[in-house]
Amino acid sequence: MSSFDPTRVNLDMDNEEDVLCYLATSDNDYNGHLGARISSIFVILFVSSAFTVFPVMSKRFPGWKISHGVYIFARYFGTGVIVATAFIHLLDPAYKRIGPKTCVGQSGYWAEYSWCAAIVLASIMVIFLLDLAAEVYVEQKYGVHKDESATDVFISHEQHLDVEPAPDAEKNPQPRNAQQKRDDTWDSGADSDGSLESAERSFRQQITAFLLLEFGIIFHSVIIGLNLGVTGSEFATLYPVLVFHQSFEGLGIGARMSAIPFGNHIWLPWILCAAYGLTTPISIAIGLGVRTTYEPGSKVSLIIQGVLNAVSAGILIYSGLVELLARDFLFDPCRTKRRSRLLFMVCCTLLGAGIMSLIGKWA
Repeated sequence: MSSFDPTRVNLDMDNEEDVLCYLATSDNDYNGHLGARISSIFVILFVSSAFTVFPVMSKRFPGWKISHGVYIFARYFGTGVIVATAFIHLLDPAYKRIGPKTCVGQSGYWAEYSWCAAIVLASIMVIFLLDLAAEVYVEQKYGVHKDESATDVFISHEQHLDVEPAPDAEKNPQPRNAQQKRDDTWDSGADSDGSLESAERSFRQQITAFLLLEFGIIFHSVIIGLNLGVTGSEFATLYPVLVFHQSFEGLGIGARMSAIPFGNHIWLPWILCAAYGLTTPISIAIGLGVRTTYEPGSKVSLIIQGVLNAVSAGILIYSGLVELLARDFLFDPCRTKRRSRLLFMVCCTLLGAGIMSLIGKWA
């Protein structure tokens, strides 16, 4: 590339790779505003942690009496956010960095195959195999099918809301306070059958899928944190956008986490919340530490970002479409029978996907 002269381009003779790499790669463009960048560490730490912890704490403290509708909104809005993140915030950037007709995609072995699509596919297949292995483990360990264990143990709150009263309900009314507690709070019933073994079975069935989901999101958070620490003129726009970005993703993670019956694993949800909350701030701090030397637009950086984005995209595509959309809406035997509630769930999902897609215009 040293012989390439951007002021004298001959499209018939110049190497296409040279042109693409000249347009794609860039030097460090850090432009100051150190105080604002430092503030982003603490602001994003607060909002990402708060939005992630809120659903978990609300479940742990039923005295807050958080409406079940709030939980439904958070859970399915988060589903839409995660699906949009997979396609808009991960898959598209991956193709822009290592896909065909890019600097990397026209270089060496990268030009011989559609490696971006291959990495996404490989990531999906690996997650599928891990999910299948977890299901087989549950079957062998507890002698039941994965969906059967989830149905037996994790009785969704919608069941309590959809059950029609028995004809003799007036003669044998349920105590109002107990029923009201179920309706006004969203205790997910981790020990609904009173069995520690069943709760542990349900926990192991659900935790694998969640860990994979958070792992994919954390990969993405590392990249955006580094870029925020060293970006130039885009910082003023990127800063507030990432505040909303991390808040919405945290809400989705927290709502999903709150539905898992952790049982005796009392510290695990807080560790998982901390892992998400700290990842982006730490990455921003690292970016600030190398702000004058790190080149996010270099060819090596483009390869690293593209590969990590592709891996994360595959993880979230599988998790979003299979674990969230398909499992919650199509294959959940405990799904609500109320059309109005189902419509609300779908609208929340579409709203989350729409807002996160819009944020993708800037981040």
